[in-house]
Amino acid sequence: MSKIKYSEIVENLNKLSIDVDSDINNGETFTNINTIRDSKINDLTFFSNIKYKNDLKNVSAKACLIKKEFVNLLPKNCKPIIVIDPYLALASLSTLFSQKINISNGVISKNCSIHDKAKLGKNIQIDNFTSIDEEVFIGNNVIINSNCKIGPNVTIEDNCIIHDNVTISNSIIKKNCEIQSGARLGGSGFGFEEKSKIKIFHHGNVIINEFSNIGSNTTIDRAVFDSTEIGQYSQIDNLVQIAHNVSIGEHAIIAAQVGIAGSTKIGKNVKIGGQVGIAGHLIIGDNVTIAGKSGVTKNISNNKIIAGFPAKDIKLWKREIIKLNKLK
Repeated sequence: MSKIKYSEIVENLNKLSIDVDSDINNGETFTNINTIRDSKINDLTFFSNIKYKNDLKNVSAKACLIKKEFVNLLPKNCKPIIVIDPYLALASLSTLFSQKINISNGVISKNCSIHDKAKLGKNIQIDNFTSIDEEVFIGNNVIINSNCKIGPNVTIEDNCIIHDNVTISNSIIKKNCEIQSGARLGGSGFGFEEKSKIKIFHHGNVIINEFSNIGSNTTIDRAVFDSTEIGQYSQIDNLVQIAHNVSIGEHAIIAAQVGIAGSTKIGKNVKIGGQVGIAGHLIIGDNVTIAGKSGVTKNISNNKIIAGFPAKDIKLWKREIIKLNKLK
């Protein structure tokens, strides 16, 4: 079992400009990060929700990420690590602990197929029954699990993790990305001439930028000419469909079962709830929040919160719902 030193925890948090206050020795080690109820004697835990206040008195963890005003609720066995935002600290540290777990073993299985023209970096793990096609470059410390099909025309940069049953073609996966099981990246988009039904061949690719996560069974289609692109630090949930030529800015959060039609441009820091449908050729601004099950049919300017079908300002939508309920 891997161990994380307290000095590593502080260093990790400081990179995000998170100030830390604790009297824990730098050499003190932790084996896991866990909830208050499930934590064990060598674990790190966190307190970010007041409804778990009563659980603190029975916490078994060695230390707890906590706000200063709640420190007196901790038992003596659990030392406080004081931060302004414990949940933000948790998010950062969860990556640190997972990096210790998801380390390439450097073994390429004898049961996989690798094309002679594929280029492989150092310390790569490729598991059973994975196929690496031609015109593929794989960087250092990459993990590719079983039954994957990689290529053609694929670049996977350093420290990426590709889980089981993933298909990637015509794509660039930047550093430190994670692609969950069953995802399909870089396939041909849904495009044809309407009357004749003649298919339009797609020549473009998919770009997934640094530190992004693509959920299980999500599909991202290659562009017709340029790139379908996901910005860095984006979190795409399971069962999401992203069509050809879509562009999504950095720090996107997109929940499950969202469908985004072709050539729509989405800005930075968007939050899209589950089962949202977004029409094609739209422009959605920065810092937009779209409530679950909304249907977006028009452009959205920056900093809007919208809901409903057709999607509109959430305050207007709520007023309309109240009026409808009064008529019943």
